[in-house]
Amino acid sequence: MKEITGSKNVSSIFVMVVFCIFAASMLTALILSAGIYKSMTDISRDRQNERTIFSYISTKVKSSDEAGMIHVGDFDGVSAIFFDEIIDDTLYRTAIYLYDGWVRELLSNPEAGLTPQDGMRLMELDDLSFHYLGSSKRLIIVGTGNQGLVLYPRAQEPYISDIHTKVS
Repeated sequence: MKEITGSKNVSSIFVMVVFCIFAASMLTALILSAGIYKSMTDISRDRQNERTIFSYISTKVKSSDEAGMIHVGDFDGVSAIFFDEIIDDTLYRTAIYLYDGWVRELLSNPEAGLTPQDGMRLMELDDLSFHYLGSSKRLIIVGTGNQGLVLYPRAQEPYISDIHTKVS
């Protein structure tokens, strides 16, 4: 009878070891899956934020598009796009730029002496820059992951906008 009890103990220990291995495997798979899910949702959020910002800037270009009133430049060391407008004989400039991980917008008189940190936060984004394409006045807006938007302001030629997945 003692042999049967001893074999039951070995069987019980074997079952417990198999159960512990199974539980550890499931826990590892769960932890890895959670990490992958978080990475994928972060990437998805960034792409959605990019599309939203691209759409916002495209709409601003369409609504502000007069000869010489849109330009790309440097705003205290930060790449920015500027929209100028004259209200009651006073020049006001709207700047859209990325500062401290946030896309920001600042409307002010250019002589007011405001800095990039003074802008209103619009949306978190990892990367955003503004350029001209070669010698033309086509605007290139590049976001995270080299996604970009090409804008052809109406003041120079017919308006076309297109989102590209790889901008070089």
